Amino acid sequence: MIFKYKGVDKKSGKKVKGVLEAHDLQEAKSRLLAKNILYTSIKESSVSLLDKISFKRKASISNQELATLSRDLAIYLRAGIPIANALRLAQNQYAGNKKIYNFLGSLITYLDEGKSFYQALESQSIIELPNFYKQSIKVAESSGTLEEVLEELATFLKEQDRINKQIQSAFAYPLFIIIVSIFMVAFMISYVVPKITGIFVQMKQELPPITQFVVDLGNFFKNYWIQMGITLLIVITLFSVAIKYSSRFKYWVDYILLKLPILGKIIQVSELARFSYMASVLLNSGIPFVQTINLASKILRNSVIQQIFDEAAQKVVEGSKFSTALIRHTDIIDKSFIQAIALGEETSQVPVILKNLSELYLEENRDKISIFLSLLEPVLMLVVGGIIGFIITAMLLPIFSINIQG
Repeated sequence: MIFKYKGVDKKSGKKVKGVLEAHDLQEAKSRLLAKNILYTSIKESSVSLLDKISFKRKASISNQELATLSRDLAIYLRAGIPIANALRLAQNQYAGNKKIYNFLGSLITYLDEGKSFYQALESQSIIELPNFYKQSIKVAESSGTLEEVLEELATFLKEQDRINKQIQSAFAYPLFIIIVSIFMVAFMISYVVPKITGIFVQMKQELPPITQFVVDLGNFFKNYWIQMGITLLIVITLFSVAIKYSSRFKYWVDYILLKLPILGKIIQVSELARFSYMASVLLNSGIPFVQTINLASKILRNSVIQQIFDEAAQKVVEGSKFSTALIRHTDIIDKSFIQAIALGEETSQVPVILKNLSELYLEENRDKISIFLSLLEPVLMLVVGGIIGFIITAMLLPIFSINIQG
């Protein structure tokens, strides 16, 4: 629960106000007293139903927001400001953003209670943070490199946000074509076709098989579109739930995606680029190699590749080289990636190799996505044109039959 409070700071005598997170009112009062604040008023924050649901389930935070916050904290820490004060300074900048403002207030409360920054991130229940982010903070605190890791995390998150926006922008036009095409074909089958074929029915003209098929298809869509919509919604919901809660089903889907032509290669290269970049960041921050592999694998979306890296990390613990542990997965992991890692291990330049790999793969993926989209657009136009042409042909055949008979 989120509580708003007003009071007086015992040490400075100044009036203060803010928010804090607590399970109930009594705990909120205890926390204020522990912070040497004499409260004059304290009440549960009045939030909308949507906000309450978000607090209960933990709200999401975009890569851009998290990158900006991480960068700001890194700047404060580099200036010699303690993390608790850095969070207070950052909180002042987010007075207009209730979600992040309450999130930072919750972190400050836990830090005042004596918890570490990582423990505060784990304990707060306002924002859902990526696991790799929290684990990176944990390792950074123990190694004394918190500001460096926060800065690198900010760079990584900003880069990921840029890539995601590029991909969304690139797929916007093909998606628009697909949506417009679906509505166009549905309109023709459901409304245009029945009106034209109604004329032939009145004339007791026997319809060709192709025309009859289009008519039956149009009648089916017209009579059962509600049932089809409900069925589609149920299938999508079940698929989403299975992906989220069944690791075996997600693994199966991810494996199929990797085997798709063109798209599978794009996914593979994208995941290797993400892993390489994050691993280079963590290694440069002084994090041990095994921990680096485990943390970097947490950012991967494809569970097949993630499992391969997790197993490889275990092999490294047992004494194997990372490249040796990956060599039996050349059907999934690019051979050039494994060879580059092996070279880095021999020359003790793994962070540099990983950084170069990330840049190489990002550039390669941009080219692959461009090629994929350049092929996708004419294919979509060809498919849509073919469907519309088929419908038009089906409508013209009865007319040709009348002319021939005449």
